[in-house]
Amino acid sequence: MKDCPFCNKEGRLFGNELAHVREDRFPVSPGHCLVIPHRHIAGYFETTREERLAMDRLLDETKRHLDVLHRPDGYNVGINIGDAAGQTIPHVHIHLIPRYRGDMPDPRGGVRGVIPEKQSY
Repeated sequence: MKDCPFCNKEGRLFGNELAHVREDRFPVSPGHCLVIPHRHIAGYFETTREERLAMDRLLDETKRHLDVLHRPDGYNVGINIGDAAGQTIPHVHIHLIPRYRGDMPDPRGGVRGVIPEKQSY
């Protein structure tokens, strides 16, 4: 798709036959990357089994890459699907976000923080 920033081949770090990896343009932390299928499709649940496997392989490869490059203490993996979930670009992408001790006062609750009052329980 012409206007899609994820369909553009510029900025790709590496990839495979069905997906690629690029750095997030607005990173949550150093090393924040996106795993994206080549095929322009909006939602994760619309991807094929083969695309999901290709993205999963790239998640592993990206983690190994970031372990060496940034040495994070943990990771968050997330996918926003639909406007109500905060998806801003209608091309499915998986966030791999390195986490570092002290990057926030209390990281417990992890991805529950998408709704701040639900993070601590």
